Amino acid sequence: MRSIVAIGIGTGNPEHLTGEATAAMRSLDVVLVLDKGTETADMRDLRARMLATQCAGREPRTVLVEDTKRDPELAARDYEAAVEEWHGRRVAALSAVIREELPEGGTAGFLVWGDPSLYDSTLRMLERLRGVGAGDSPESGGGEFAVRSIAGITAPSALCAAFAIPANAIGQAIHITTGRNLPETDPGLLRNCFVMLDGGCAFRKVAEPDTEIYWGAYLGDPRQILIHGTVGEVGEEIAAARAAARAENGWIMDTYLLRAAQPASQT
Repeated sequence: MRSIVAIGIGTGNPEHLTGEATAAMRSLDVVLVLDKGTETADMRDLRARMLATQCAGREPRTVLVEDTKRDPELAARDYEAAVEEWHGRRVAALSAVIREELPEGGTAGFLVWGDPSLYDSTLRMLERLRGVGAGDSPESGGGEFAVRSIAGITAPSALCAAFAIPANAIGQAIHITTGRNLPETDPGLLRNCFVMLDGGCAFRKVAEPDTEIYWGAYLGDPRQILIHGTVGEVGEEIAAARAAARAENGWIMDTYLLRAAQPASQT
């Protein structure tokens, strides 16, 4: 039986690799990379350096799978339908590559930014791929392969470490959401709210000016940027820093923690 492993590699710092992740990387025959072109070339290069360091003398073959983008017109009408359609195209491409590149009994892996369980599509696609089968067309179904997931350091964890802060106030819950969903978030959940995948800096429209924000980009990387203050004080600074960094590097990974001001009776 073939095996596929989703390996969490943290947020870009090679020191984020766990011993379990390193062992899993050394067990691979093939590394599958969804290639998004030149704009994310340095992310691809970082993965290559990790493999060269951790698997010296026995580096697995790297196979690039050309990635495509979500249909913007469909996404504007129905975001979930657009993601489903996009993932379907990815599954079809991966099915063909696994059939051609991974022998029976072999192990393939994905090096997943952060942790495979948190706002990443790899495990979801692998579940769909198991329904397709590594040797079948997307319509035929059937086929089996084993799936493993190796935990990695998440962006919220790396953010808290960078600022040396706890994730929550005493006895309070933590909420994790996306920039797209932030406008619909109950204000009560903004007391300890991590926001990911926010390309539009939604906090500027949602959070009160006195809401505290801890923002970080390229966490753990030499390019790391950290900004802390209230939304009223540093909101525009964050938006400008984000735009400049994305323009310079071609991509950006960032996250932030919102801490809404609380009544004196609750502090």
